[in-house]
Amino acid sequence: MIIIGIAGGTGSGKTTVVKSIMEDLSQDEVALLPLDSYYKDSSHVPVEERQNINFDHPDAFDWKLLSEHVSMLRRGEAIEQPVYSYLTCTRQPETIHVEPRKVVIIEGILALSDKELCKLMDLKIFVDADPDERLIRVIQRDVIERGRTAEAVMDRYIRVLKPMHQEFIEPAKRYADLIIPQGGHNRKAIEILQMYIEKMLGR
Repeated sequence: MIIIGIAGGTGSGKTTVVKSIMEDLSQDEVALLPLDSYYKDSSHVPVEERQNINFDHPDAFDWKLLSEHVSMLRRGEAIEQPVYSYLTCTRQPETIHVEPRKVVIIEGILALSDKELCKLMDLKIFVDADPDERLIRVIQRDVIERGRTAEAVMDRYIRVLKPMHQEFIEPAKRYADLIIPQGGHNRKAIEILQMYIEKMLGR
């Protein structure tokens, strides 16, 4: 089993890199663990206070549960991946059944920010992109997909995303085995990554 961590800032192109890896493998060879699924449950927090949760801070994640799930998959045990609702900031009653696979991908902005989790990884990847490009992608995504105004997105970027990126996401780059500049646009780096994974799988 190969456990791969893929981190990088919001809008850096992590999803594109993950898709490229998954498309190169058959469905029964790869499992994806999105870091977003492992946000701590906030059902105990009063509803009016939940909007103050900083989703870009390491404290927002249940690292212990994620590490436990990765260890279980490594041992050949299936897991029940949590389902998190951004609308209510709570963990849902339903779960996603995940079987052990040859390749397990942990993907999220802070995927390389927990030392214990990093120890479980065979390959650590940081997807890098120019801050201006990331901001443009975040604006496009949040305006189109989430119905936010460009002003609101930029305000959140300056107030939360940028300082959290500088404090927690960017420093994790030093733990990466491979840095992919230009994010999902870097076809050569992605192809090298695909070749490396195939080599590790003994193909």
